[in-house]
Amino acid sequence: GMGVSTVTAARILKGQLQHGQGEESLLEMDKFPFVALAKTYNTNAQVPDSAGTATAYLCGVKANEGTLGVSAGVTRDRCNTTKGQEVTSILRWAKDAGKAVGIVTTTRVTHATPSAAYAHSANRDWYSDGEMPPDALEGGCKDIARQLVENIPDIEVILGGGRKYMYPKNVSDVEYPHEEKHRGTRLDRRNLVQAWQDAKPPGKVAEYVWHRRALLALNLSRVDFLLVKFPLHSGMWNPAGQEEGRAGITPWLLSNLPGSGGGRIDHGHHEGKAKQALHEAVELDRAIGLATRLTSTQDTLSVVTADHSHVFTFGGYTPRGNPIFGLAPMQSDVDRKPFTSILYGNGPGYKIVAGERENVSAVDFAHANYQAQSAVPLRQETHGGEDVAVFARGPMAHLLHGVHEQNYIPHAMAYAACIGSNRGHCNAAAHPATPLLLPFLGLLLLLC
Repeated sequence: GMGVSTVTAARILKGQLQHGQGEESLLEMDKFPFVALAKTYNTNAQVPDSAGTATAYLCGVKANEGTLGVSAGVTRDRCNTTKGQEVTSILRWAKDAGKAVGIVTTTRVTHATPSAAYAHSANRDWYSDGEMPPDALEGGCKDIARQLVENIPDIEVILGGGRKYMYPKNVSDVEYPHEEKHRGTRLDRRNLVQAWQDAKPPGKVAEYVWHRRALLALNLSRVDFLLVKFPLHSGMWNPAGQEEGRAGITPWLLSNLPGSGGGRIDHGHHEGKAKQALHEAVELDRAIGLATRLTSTQDTLSVVTADHSHVFTFGGYTPRGNPIFGLAPMQSDVDRKPFTSILYGNGPGYKIVAGERENVSAVDFAHANYQAQSAVPLRQETHGGEDVAVFARGPMAHLLHGVHEQNYIPHAMAYAACIGSNRGHCNAAAHPATPLLLPFLGLLLLLC
């Protein structure tokens, strides 16, 4: 959900958190020398969803709304249209080239954006078999959590949320044993964490971790495979959790990291809670800065992008240094009431009080849970349809410039890394230093 308006507002917030005016601040991604725009539409949608867009920028093929890792020949919800329409991702291309790979996300690993790296599904919501209709199960389609374990069993690092989809239905969660929402959901009674460990080759060390302390205590030099599963979502980019970001990009971890962070930017926007979305964006930027410090532009291509935008905006002729979550300096010349600079085109912030627009000066509009006013009432704010930015640095970063179809992105990255099918340029003379591929994809996931 990190559209251009979110990037700009996050830049201002970053500067204001550092006690500046904000506008002159630089995000880490702002320092990347190459910038492009990506067209985000799905094959059947002008305003896209995360599954179709993730399929585009991870698999290099545009897809229908709601479908994962498959071509546009697949119709959402129809399991019987899937066979023969599967498409592979840059994660698979890197693994086939002998590179280490991983998925790091602040959302569920089975959510739309990260799951396009490994899954093929006619419905992005088929997290476990407990969420699948009988006809899909009878048709032989696999749930996304099962595909995480089975499709590419040698993914070196998997880090994110969604623990309950790995366990049998009603099994209590190890961390929240008394909370029903965290109980297992699987109907096949399988323990996929155990299945993940059992699938590893003899002599290899596979560590499963479910809380922060254990992750930080690991001696990563002695670990071959790492599975970190938090509850529904992980807090990886929160201010107290940057160690997880460091663990996710240590040189041991990966030669290639098709991953996703900042996923909860999307969640904040869907709820109309701009403060949560923008703080998540700032934390993502901290992770990008860490990645920049730990890598070299001589051998690492870094790419930062989003799957789509949101109907989030800020305006109102605010002066320099105006608090990004503050009021515009003017009142409406129609209803004579103040308004916050940040607004949404639609969403849950629509509110009428005594037949009129709510007077925001009477509420705590700086609160983390404040839902900014919207023009159209919806329980959940929608995505926006405009292009998103693509920031690139490192070998072949110049391939990302101008305006591209979103599905161009992984092909450019694969070309730079000499993986995938197009490797004719990868000889010693033309490509003296085959670069490592370390894309940091700043992405987002839907709640529904």
